Amino acid sequence: QVQLVESGGGLVQAGDSLRLSCAASGRSFSNNAMAWFRQTPGNEREFVAAISPSGLSTNYADSAKGRFTISRDNAKNEVYLQMDSLKPEDTAVYYCARSRYSRLSTRGADYLYWGQGTQVTVSS
Repeated sequence: QVQLVESGGGLVQAGDSLRLSCAASGRSFSNNAMAWFRQTPGNEREFVAAISPSGLSTNYADSAKGRFTISRDNAKNEVYLQMDSLKPEDTAVYYCARSRYSRLSTRGADYLYWGQGTQVTVSS
């Protein structure tokens, strides 16, 4: 049984930083790519960032490039999203996800396990 639990969300002002964490239980954490997605009310869940099993390869949505950094610690079964220079449009529920595969993907359908989400609110 794989469980993903996000933490670190909150209310911040524009320009501030937040670090999201995702703790994963279950086997074979280091075999699968991991990612962060986000969703706002009435909209589809959108890709934010992904990281390969080794952590050596990453991929970012254009909206996240240069401001967000995804990383992972396979010894702790954790994945992180460092978010800097936050903007009001970053306000969303952020979800951690574990891929079915080792390759990077921006498609939600490629991710089998999802956390419950953590709310990030950025005020202007």
